[in-house]
Amino acid sequence: MSEKVWFITGTSRGFGREWAIGALDRGDKVAATARDTGTLADLVDTYGDAILPIQLDVTDREADFAAVKQAHDHFGRLDIVVNNAGYGHFGFIEELSEEDARDQIETNVFGALWITQAALPYLRAQGSGHIIQVSSIGGITAFPLVGIYHASKWALEGFSQALAQEVAPFGIHVTLIEPGGFDTDWSGPSSKRSVELPDYADLHKQVDELRAKRWAKPGDPKASAAAILKIVDAPTPPLRAFFGESPLATAKADYEGRLANWEQWQPLAVEAQG
Repeated sequence: MSEKVWFITGTSRGFGREWAIGALDRGDKVAATARDTGTLADLVDTYGDAILPIQLDVTDREADFAAVKQAHDHFGRLDIVVNNAGYGHFGFIEELSEEDARDQIETNVFGALWITQAALPYLRAQGSGHIIQVSSIGGITAFPLVGIYHASKWALEGFSQALAQEVAPFGIHVTLIEPGGFDTDWSGPSSKRSVELPDYADLHKQVDELRAKRWAKPGDPKASAAAILKIVDAPTPPLRAFFGESPLATAKADYEGRLANWEQWQPLAVEAQG
């Protein structure tokens, strides 16, 4: 079957919007969710019945299940489920309020979990499907100022790796997309920030300068659409895929450091076993 049916969360901007356009341009159908479906009006004008806009706040579990059912009932099947909705929270660990932390986890972890759970019965019944989890290079490494964001993406990585093994017997694939810096509004209007503590003022300045250097050449979200299409069309798609040039070097440096650390302390590990 050449035509695919997509369910994509967070399609008002960024990756979600560009991937929806990429899918629609080649003749696929898309159930596109957004908090404000008015942001999808131009896509409806362009693609007509090929796109189904659905108003959705992914933190609402009941609404998530209803949205997935609506999409399946409307198009008759689901082939690709993309958990893209999410945002970045900026704040040092000591600066996080309870609300800051809970809101980040509710959206980035539970939102993806509820949509995944809602879609799986349909995918299992048809014996095929592909779940795309939008993670980050921040899902496998960590930098200061975005600790709670890292916590959310590490959680997504963990349950998705387990999920991939659980659903493989049903013909379902799982892929974690791990972008580096891209020219989206992830750190702009879509982000949230904690109230800064005066004692961290100097460190805030240092970290901001390092972040600006680290992502000096952000990627183009429009270019990523062609990449995601190649992943969903692959006979054997990867469990993980970086988007952007820089994540591989970042990951290698981090993991080489981890392995060296574990090797150094292996005698203690053996001692602790008794």
